[in-house]
Amino acid sequence: MEIGFNVAETLETRIAAVASEMEEFDETFAPDVRPADPRFGDFQANGVLPFAKKQGLNPRALADKLVGRLDGGAWSGVEVSVAGPGFINFTLRPPALLDWLLTYRGENDLKNGASDLYQGKKLVVDYSSPNTAKQMHVAHIRSMVLGEAISRLFEFSGAQVVRDNHIGDWGTQYGKLIHAYKHYLDAEALKSDPLEELERVYKKCDNLCKEDPSVLDSARAELVKLQRGDPENRTLWEEINRISESAFEAIYEELGIRFDTHLGESFYRDKVGEVYAELRRHGIAQESEGALVVFHPEHPRFKKQPFIIRKSDGASNYASTDLATVLYRVREWKAEKIIYVTDGRQQDHFQQLFLTVRKWFASTGRPVPELDHVWFGTILGEDGKAIKTRSGNPIKLKDLLAEAEQRARSIVEEKNPGLPAEEKDDIARAIGIGAVRYADLAQNRTSDYVFSWDKVLSFEGNTAPYLLYAVARIHSIFGRMGESAEIDESSATPFETGQEQQLARKLLTLPEILKMTLGDLRPHFLCTYLYELAGDFSGFYNADKVLVDDAGVKARRILLCRRTLLVLEEGLRLLGIRTLKRM
Repeated sequence: MEIGFNVAETLETRIAAVASEMEEFDETFAPDVRPADPRFGDFQANGVLPFAKKQGLNPRALADKLVGRLDGGAWSGVEVSVAGPGFINFTLRPPALLDWLLTYRGENDLKNGASDLYQGKKLVVDYSSPNTAKQMHVAHIRSMVLGEAISRLFEFSGAQVVRDNHIGDWGTQYGKLIHAYKHYLDAEALKSDPLEELERVYKKCDNLCKEDPSVLDSARAELVKLQRGDPENRTLWEEINRISESAFEAIYEELGIRFDTHLGESFYRDKVGEVYAELRRHGIAQESEGALVVFHPEHPRFKKQPFIIRKSDGASNYASTDLATVLYRVREWKAEKIIYVTDGRQQDHFQQLFLTVRKWFASTGRPVPELDHVWFGTILGEDGKAIKTRSGNPIKLKDLLAEAEQRARSIVEEKNPGLPAEEKDDIARAIGIGAVRYADLAQNRTSDYVFSWDKVLSFEGNTAPYLLYAVARIHSIFGRMGESAEIDESSATPFETGQEQQLARKLLTLPEILKMTLGDLRPHFLCTYLYELAGDFSGFYNADKVLVDDAGVKARRILLCRRTLLVLEEGLRLLGIRTLKRM
């Protein structure tokens, strides 16, 4: 049997083909192959048991009969056995493990193998999406790093991805912003820290609006002028957005995050009319207390909770522009799947949005895209509450990143004081930024987590510094080997020791981990895998000497070092983390 990139899928295809030739099985049978408990094998097919129960058959006898047909030379690389009430276990023999590692030898080989997962599928990933005139704080990092990792993983798996930063650059807040800009702005402060100054004057205006009705009236008048196209207010609006986007871009660059487009809410403000008209024409939306709303009586939680798509004063809102955005993405970009990466507080909004889109598109005959809300929990301080400064304010993201680099620089100075200053700075930047990103990605995204500098920057446990050190360590191993590391991989003999086989099998499960990560849109699966891989490599390297006299043994051990380095570096790159050759 020729083993493909994803061994589990190769096994599923073979089992299904054999089962289709047996009268005991029908089209409802699914092999359901997944990684197994290492005590029993590499992979396990679990589909026989539920199928046999439904058909009233003996699952163990049925599994034995199926395995009896899985024989011959085609399966020479795999040991097959039946366990328990009908589980089928598969163990790849050492030559098959070696063949897989010889086949998938570089980044392009891995990428080509993974491309079958989502080959040609058109996706939009909507992430970051900050509001203009506001500084990013710590909580903003979750959407950024999750969205970027998901985008990279989908691209690696063959999808065509559009990264869209749906910036909040329109709305009622601009009346207050423009009023504040005209009356309270400190020109020198705007030069030194523009976003800080914009946020200050907005807060001042917002407080005054609550105290003085005349200020609120003035702010509303400024908004009306903007909406009617007043040249002065339009120019100020553009300037506020330019200042904001410039500040955002500085953080994106530091984090290695990029976007293909920045179509903010303002882009869709003249496109909501078509949405209103179609939803009314197809009986999906209705008037209620002056507003245009959509009800979803079939949904337990939304029976009486309307999805307001146009406010009673005729103004659009998030729902209006989000609906127009879906239509644009499907119509212009041919999006087949749209992923939104936001915090968990927006779950109701997106559930109602998705329900509305499905009804709307189905009624108009448009293709209905897959819609996913990748929501995440809260970053907590060590007191178990939402992380904040000592004064109780949100921690600015730029300050957190600066502190991460500063703390990492101290660690580098302590561990390797002899390095040139420029290299120390570069290493500190990679460790500090990587540590903050990885601390977030390594968590189950739907859980809250406690941010601790000691844990984030630790060189022990499932952290970025640990993995970056593992990568640098393998580079140093090759550096010490020198010319001895130059071997012909085809001369490698099959793996023999327990540590060799364990490491080879861990490398072989990468495809299934990628599939699982994208299936659930949870990058922490990949993080856990990379951490375990680094541990398996350490166990192998400590137990088995690499530079031995036997050429075949030496070749296979250098091969394991090479492939571990490849997978660690590629895995971290997919997570958006820059690796280092020395630390």
